[in-house]
Amino acid sequence: MPPTSAPPPAPRLRALVVDDEAPTLAELTYLLRQDDRIGTLHTAMSGTEALRALETHTVDVVFCDISMPGLDGLDLAKVLARFAERPQVVFVTAYEEHAVDAFELEATDYVMKPVRAERLAEAVRRVVVQHADPSTPPSARPAADDETIPVELGGVTRFIQRSRIRFAKAHGDYARLYTDDGSHLVRISLNALEERWGEHGFVRIHRSTLVSLAHVSAVSMDGGRCLVRVGEDELQVSRRHTRTLRERLVRTAPR
Repeated sequence: MPPTSAPPPAPRLRALVVDDEAPTLAELTYLLRQDDRIGTLHTAMSGTEALRALETHTVDVVFCDISMPGLDGLDLAKVLARFAERPQVVFVTAYEEHAVDAFELEATDYVMKPVRAERLAEAVRRVVVQHADPSTPPSARPAADDETIPVELGGVTRFIQRSRIRFAKAHGDYARLYTDDGSHLVRISLNALEERWGEHGFVRIHRSTLVSLAHVSAVSMDGGRCLVRVGEDELQVSRRHTRTLRERLVRTAPR
């Protein structure tokens, strides 16, 4: 029997680094050049210069500062979102307050300055995971890649893992995320969360409620109404969503 050949190595990433401060640009470029997963590397010192670079260079990921004169990092990301082949975006910034905006723009990661080599390497790893299948939307990424969600608490941005969220409730165009130690309001709709997290075990049980099946401890009927228990909370399931919930519970039940 012939020996099994090793799988070919993954292609190295084509990257663009954007920062208006020369020392930071040089540091990021140096750190990324030490990473074997990075191939070609281009640089720009403004959002406008970055767009000019992208006219002649195709890249897989843009490592981008946010606070820049003229076209800032968030504006640049909005332009990139309209590309036919959209590169991933990793924000590298000294400011926490933009984390919620980065979440809405589906940034792959949000790295705080001063940049640590190991933290930047983790950002590259996340890019590689998503790049493995460019056609995979954010909602269908591997479950092992537990998404980090920025939330604001008392004027300070905190980060929580998607796996900690028990359920979410609609608040107009916003959603409130419930964990075992409190709740957090985020600037994203429940419909968007359902689309993004549907492949990660979240299911709609009511027009205003999205629940994580991993946190459901019991399902019961009371006077013809279906209820689910999540921790200390008992949530009502609308008639419209009862069948879908049952089907999802059957599919995810251990065999």
